[in-house]
Amino acid sequence: MIPPVRPKVNILSQELVHKIIDEALILLERIGVFVENEEARTLLAEAGAKIGQNGQRVYLPPDLVKSCLEKAPRTIHLYDREGKRAFLVGGDEVHFNPGSAAINFLDAETQSLRPPVTEDLIKLTRLTELLPHLDFQSTSLVPSDVPQEIADSYRLYVALLFSSKPVVTGTFRRESFKIMKDMLVAVRGSEAELKAKPLAIFDACPSPPLKWSDLTAQSLIDAARCGQPSELISMGLTGATSPITITGTLVQHVAENLAGLVIVELAEPGAPVIFGGSPSSFDLRYGTTPMGAIETMMIDMAAAQIGKELGLPTHAYMGLSDAKIIDYQAGLETSNGALLAALAGINVVSGPGMLAFESTQSLEKLLIDDAICGQALRLIEGIVQRDEPMALFFFEQQGEWPNFLAHPHTRKWHRQEHRYFPILDRNTYEAWVAAGRKDIAQRAKEEVRRLLASCSPSLPPLDILKELTSLMNREASLFGLESLPFSA
Repeated sequence: MIPPVRPKVNILSQELVHKIIDEALILLERIGVFVENEEARTLLAEAGAKIGQNGQRVYLPPDLVKSCLEKAPRTIHLYDREGKRAFLVGGDEVHFNPGSAAINFLDAETQSLRPPVTEDLIKLTRLTELLPHLDFQSTSLVPSDVPQEIADSYRLYVALLFSSKPVVTGTFRRESFKIMKDMLVAVRGSEAELKAKPLAIFDACPSPPLKWSDLTAQSLIDAARCGQPSELISMGLTGATSPITITGTLVQHVAENLAGLVIVELAEPGAPVIFGGSPSSFDLRYGTTPMGAIETMMIDMAAAQIGKELGLPTHAYMGLSDAKIIDYQAGLETSNGALLAALAGINVVSGPGMLAFESTQSLEKLLIDDAICGQALRLIEGIVQRDEPMALFFFEQQGEWPNFLAHPHTRKWHRQEHRYFPILDRNTYEAWVAAGRKDIAQRAKEEVRRLLASCSPSLPPLDILKELTSLMNREASLFGLESLPFSA
């Protein structure tokens, strides 16, 4: 039988890929990158980088960058909370996860945005656990009902309590990494086991143009030393914080991420790192950052292609929308992003559930987006030859008019060949009217409620739960919170 073809899209020529990489290396050597973190600067200087007169601009020789690239692993294995299931991050494997760190929540009852609270975060975490096409969890909301000093660690606490999936997270303060690491160790049982079976990805975003802040550089160092992958997320805005041209933005994107990679590999040679990004075209009319713009997706796809050429696992923010509610625009932009990300073979795709320029999460949209992600994943499975011969036997057995519906062949293959997504209405108009004329947002609202009511939370063993809660209570008390907003 003939093996299937995996549909794939590349957006850059190989010649242009190499030209962008070469110019990024020149940029790092001649212009350098601003590094606020003293420990990172020390690592760079000891490895042969030149420190500028101001003491914080660092000039990276190409040989240093290339040697660090050689140390970075080409693939990463992530493990679930129980340490059993491994997910390969690399090659053309595609894993979707909710967009993270939303500061707004779309309330399904009022159709208005409001600050998220713990209850919203728990619901979104539990829903992600139940959705089959979201492989990873994320710290998706920034809860407003806890002190902001613990918002980052508290998000991770909720994720570890209510989901078994690997989690994409990040720090808001330098000091937060310790408590977050302690919670991950509590789940794994030891630092050695955490390093052997990574559970979390830590996002780290350079500040465009060409700057790694004290916070984000420290996150790179800390994550590297405990074996958790760092996800490098360059965030250039075309014409605002990066060149207006896509190729110019890509040069800056690559330079910023490579500088981060060098810090990671100097801190811990061989540490896992993901070449990611959340760039955006900049709408000069409104001063907004449209993540659903096709140009944004083109930058994402091109950056991922370059990351693959560099031999690194890849990431992008795609499969999200700038719409404010669940409407036609939301479906259009989310579907475009999810399909293009899958065709580009981007390994970690963050974005499902998100609206309004990466600022808002919605339970209902997340449920719908899971179906969109499922269709994207089905597409890249390609067309598989199931039989030899493929159709001739029907006619040889049953003549000119075979009964396909009643044939065992149909029962055998229909679920492998065709996927069914209950949230999508594929019934007749009459059946739709009889069911109450509900649009997809209404159906999603009802399905979210049903899922959360009918499925028990996925909690860790009691001893781990108690240790996590003890760690979080201790951290919260440092900032005046006597008791957490909920008790597990």
